[in-house]
Amino acid sequence: MTKMHSKKVFHGYARASGRAGVRNYVLVLSATGLTGPCARRIGQQVAGTLVVCNPVDTGPLGADREATERALRGFISHPNVAAVVIIGANEPRVAALAEFAHASQRVCVAITLDECGHDALTLTSHGVRAAARLVRDASRQRRSEQAVSDLFVGLECGRSDPSSGLVANPIMGLIADRLVDAGASAAIGETTEWLGAEHLLSARGATDLVREQIRAAALAREQMALDAGLDLLGNNPGPTNIAAGLSTIEEKSLGNIAKSGSRPIQSVLGYAQAPAMAGLHVMDAPAYAPESLTGFCAAGAQLQLFSTGVGNSFVSLLAPTIKLSANPQTAKRLGEQLDFDAKAALVEDSSLAEVADELWQVMLNVASGTLTWGEILGEGEEVIARFGAAL
Repeated sequence: MTKMHSKKVFHGYARASGRAGVRNYVLVLSATGLTGPCARRIGQQVAGTLVVCNPVDTGPLGADREATERALRGFISHPNVAAVVIIGANEPRVAALAEFAHASQRVCVAITLDECGHDALTLTSHGVRAAARLVRDASRQRRSEQAVSDLFVGLECGRSDPSSGLVANPIMGLIADRLVDAGASAAIGETTEWLGAEHLLSARGATDLVREQIRAAALAREQMALDAGLDLLGNNPGPTNIAAGLSTIEEKSLGNIAKSGSRPIQSVLGYAQAPAMAGLHVMDAPAYAPESLTGFCAAGAQLQLFSTGVGNSFVSLLAPTIKLSANPQTAKRLGEQLDFDAKAALVEDSSLAEVADELWQVMLNVASGTLTWGEILGEGEEVIARFGAAL
């Protein structure tokens, strides 16, 4: 019988540039905080749209501003986005994002509050009509066979317990290896959760530079906590992790890095930074799931795998997120939250590899159009991380 992981195709949407999409969304993007309510009204009135709102504008500075701009551009050029309506109250910013959209070969309509006479209702009306036309056009596109090598998958864990590090995350590590071997890409993040295990990640760096960057990123996060007077015990792992059976950051870190599999690490990505090559990558990013998943999404991940021990309902908005757990009680309790039950490798006779075969097929099914619980229930959101004070 053909092994599931030998299947190297999915059915997605070909893009004029870049990776194929596993979804075909019309994105309504509010580039400035003043126009967030307009964006949400447009999304409520036009089926087939997804709404992302950036709550800030000119305040962020330096690296913080660069990360925000990188994330906004990452949303616009995301493989799962067919077209975008960009609205905002800052004409130069909207114009720059629209120019980027056109350069990325994304169909784009840009509307500013200024050109609508500073009337939010006029902006909403124009946006509804534009989004409706774009959704109609996007609906005419059809899926076609795409190579698995086109995939980029983000790997996340949250509200972990011992079953995460022992079973669910190692299964994700096997998926990471299979993606890399197929010519695809994968990434882990949550830099704080490398502490105590950073030497194991560093040893897998493809170059001396990558090895040093991994060590430096982990130590910088540790110093950040010390400078803020934080004791990582009680903060990470947090109270939920501790109650579930994790006692130290080192325990949590060993479980976290199990998601990365065993292949060489090609680069250390900045927050929301797209990888320059196929293979395994690590992203230097916050550990909190909403910010972490958003970082992967903005970097271009079309799919996310997200393990949990006791339950964590958050999912990415633009990148379908496959939630899984190996905790039998959690799997029984969260039937409409978990997309994959991995307990067979913990309490039954199935091997990690056998359960990974099943997860591989689930992943390809989702890539080909099967909806996740998060999509069905509307759990998705994108939360851009902040890195400093604002003007």
